[in-house]
This record gives sequence, C-alpha cells and structure tokens, in this order.
Amino acid sequence: MQKEEISNVTIPFIVGDGIGAEIWKGTQSIMDYAVQMAYNGQREVQWKEIYAGEKSYRQCGKYLPQETIETLQQYKIGIKGPLTTPVGGGITSLNVALRKALDLYSCIRPVKWFSGLPSPLNHPENVDVVIFRENTEDIYAGIEFPADSEGNLVLKSLLEEKFPFEYAKLRYSQDVGLDIKPISKQASQRIMRAAIQWALSNQRQKITIVHKGNIMKYTEGAFRTWTYEVAEQDFKDACYSKRVWLNTLIEKGKVKANSDKAKAIEKGKIYVDDLIADNAFAKAIANPGDFDIVVTTNLNGDYLSDAFAALVGGIGISPSANINHETGVGLFEANHGSAEDIAGVDKANPCSLMLSGAMLFDFIGWSEAASLMRTGIIMTIQSGNVPSDLHAQLSNSHEVGTAHFCELIIDNIK
Repeated sequence: MQKEEISNVTIPFIVGDGIGAEIWKGTQSIMDYAVQMAYNGQREVQWKEIYAGEKSYRQCGKYLPQETIETLQQYKIGIKGPLTTPVGGGITSLNVALRKALDLYSCIRPVKWFSGLPSPLNHPENVDVVIFRENTEDIYAGIEFPADSEGNLVLKSLLEEKFPFEYAKLRYSQDVGLDIKPISKQASQRIMRAAIQWALSNQRQKITIVHKGNIMKYTEGAFRTWTYEVAEQDFKDACYSKRVWLNTLIEKGKVKANSDKAKAIEKGKIYVDDLIADNAFAKAIANPGDFDIVVTTNLNGDYLSDAFAALVGGIGISPSANINHETGVGLFEANHGSAEDIAGVDKANPCSLMLSGAMLFDFIGWSEAASLMRTGIIMTIQSGNVPSDLHAQLSNSHEVGTAHFCELIIDNIK
C-alpha cells in the first residue's frame, strides 16, 4: 500500500445515495478531527466532491460521468458512500463500473470483533480475518444474455450445433437466462500476490484459498490451481503450501493428512491451504479462528465477507477497500447498500464508511489518524450508545441517532 510523508492531501469523495448524505457528513467531520488531533494541525485534508449515482444523474444526466473516473485516476484515492443499483433490469451496478474503470482488482475487507459488539458466537474474539476478493471477473463481468434475447438465441444455437453434449445439460432450453463466468490466470494470480504481500507486511501466518472447484472445475478449480502456483513458485521462500505437503505425503503412501498443520509449517513461513466454499461457510461459524487471510473469487468474496461481518455486528461496521496495487489507486467505500427505507430519519450506522476512511488513512501512511478514528469508534460502542442496528442486537444499549453517535465519537477521540 501507498506510504507517503505528506502534510496535505486532496481526497475526492462521493456522497452516495439514500443514507449516504447522513453517514458521509459524520465521517468527514471525524476524519478531519482525527487528522487535527493526530498531527496538531500540521496536516490537513482538502476535500473534492465528485459525482456518481442519483445526485450525479440529477445534475448532469449521467450516473457515472467520465470526469469522476479521471479525478480518481489523478488523485489515486477516493472514498464513497453507498450507490443505489436497481435489481433486475436497468443501469449496471455503479460499484462494479467504478471497479472496472479503474481496474481495482483487489477488494480488501477486514473483519474483526472487539468488545462491545454483538455476536452470535460464544467466542467472537476469535474473529480476525481479512478477505481478499478478486474484483473484476466471475459473474460480475456482466456477460449476460436475457432469455429470448438475440445473444441468448445465438449462444444456444452454437451450443446445440457445436457442443451438443453441453447443450443437453440445459434442463430447460426455453425461457432460460445465460451468464458467462470468466476466471483468468492473470486475475487469479495477481489477487494472490496482493494477499501474500499484505500478509508479509502485516505479519499474518495463514492464507486460505476459498473456491468451488469441485463443481466448477475450469473456473473455480483453475482459480485454486493458479493461486497455489503463486505461493509455490513466486513466493516459495515465504510460503508453505498444503498442496505440496499433501502431494509429498501421497508419494510416500500416506494418503491421509491428519497431522497438526503446525508440524508442516516451516518456521517463519505463511501456511497456504484451501477450502471448498460451502465448507468455508460452515467453518466460519464453527471455527472462525482458523481463518487469517482469505483469497477468493468475486461472488464467493461477496457472500463470505458479509457472512463474517454478521458474526461481529453486521455489515454496518464492516469496511471495504478497492485497490490496484500496481497503479496505486485506492477507492474506499461503505460495505452496504443505500438503505433508502431509513434515509433521512437519523437511524443509519456510519461505522462502515468511517472504518473505510481509517483504511484510507492507513493507505496514505497516516496511521496515527486511522488509529484515533478506530479508538473513538470502539470507545463509543463500548459505552453502549449505538445506532439502531446495533441497539437491536445489544440488550443493555441505548439507541442514539446518526448525528449524535458521530458527536460522541469525536468526544471520545478528544
């Protein structure tokens, strides 16, 4: 991640739709205050509003203007509130469009429990996982053919003529929508490199590749193969691969690998293993402490990051970063929707966006300000004064509105 010794920084921001205006107002004030306190007024953020979503459409007739993309490319950082995308037909997901336009291939979502947060687990303190979700491929590539569309009919005709065995797998060939799911070696391996480099920089000890390769052998199964190759070839001095270990055992006639994994980890190396996606979900609930870093495909990462977040209070406190580690561009965002049903009633939880703002500060090397933000949030939640979503899960809490919650965070930063 980008590290710079700078006294002032310009940060483009997108307010977002629905609850965006409410959570952004508090987030901006807390980010400013954390910088002031951390650096005694010697550093400052210059905010630059850019546009996407409904506000953008009202102002210029476009949901995602080219100027927004160019500004993010220029400044290399940005933060955004939630953007509304209609379900079914309509405009393409603006979140996906931004990630594609900037090639933000690495979606990083840290999930960690701290005292004061609700959890269905007996030992939520074991939850401390960072999910690296490949951000550009899978079904999010948007190669879709609605039922009875021209493209749908052409694709079915091609399958019927050239690949009759595959065509026969269509249980119903009429009124059937078709998606194409691309998974490439290049995209799979660059997300794995990013995860390993992050693990080395942050003293993490284990990386788990999550996939559904037992069913989708040439996409998810290939993802497993290609990501293992990075650990075994490009980082062989830093990683210990379970796949190599298992192959060695099989060669020696030991087909079962029941030994404690600690016996297989060479001192100081990152242990790399893999799990089928459904098993990963089960283990996330039964034994979340077994996860350190997860590397996975786009759809699995979307599901799994929300599932982990549900174990420690929900997506309202789950931050998210979208990064291209080669170009150095990072876009930080709330990890939830625009919640139109509670917009304007002072009930929104701003923690996801605020914690994403803390990740942004870490990204530019302003870790002292990031630490103050996190401390203020934790102290406020531990005081029992929490937004509506957390109040519903905490029996001994007091519900406070969005604006008051942000004021309490600033008080605790003091």
